[in-house]
Amino acid sequence: MTLIADILLAAGALGAALYCYVLSRRLRRFTDLEKGVGGAVAVLSVQVDELTEILTKAQTSAKESVTQLDAVSARAEAAHKKLELSMASMHDVPEPAAPMAVAPSVSESPFFVRRSAEADTKQ
Repeated sequence: MTLIADILLAAGALGAALYCYVLSRRLRRFTDLEKGVGGAVAVLSVQVDELTEILTKAQTSAKESVTQLDAVSARAEAAHKKLELSMASMHDVPEPAAPMAVAPSVSESPFFVRRSAEADTKQ
């Protein structure tokens, strides 16, 4: 009976050794920096660093854009005030005279017209 127990104990020890060997190989592949999860973690870490750098640049660019937009907005406000003042001052200007509905006569014409010799003799 002890012999059977020793054989079963040895078989159990060999089984446990084989299990530990297989588990060790799997863990080594799992943490491999090129193919396993360790590699994925390393790649993700590099990507996080790159994204952090890009985000910092984007924030800097956005701050510069806000500064420029504030300056342009201030200039637009100043121009708006000037235009509003100009429009208000235009209310004091009298309206132009209505255009003439009838064509002007020859004596009222702003153009110089040379008379012919026959017209001079008739007068």
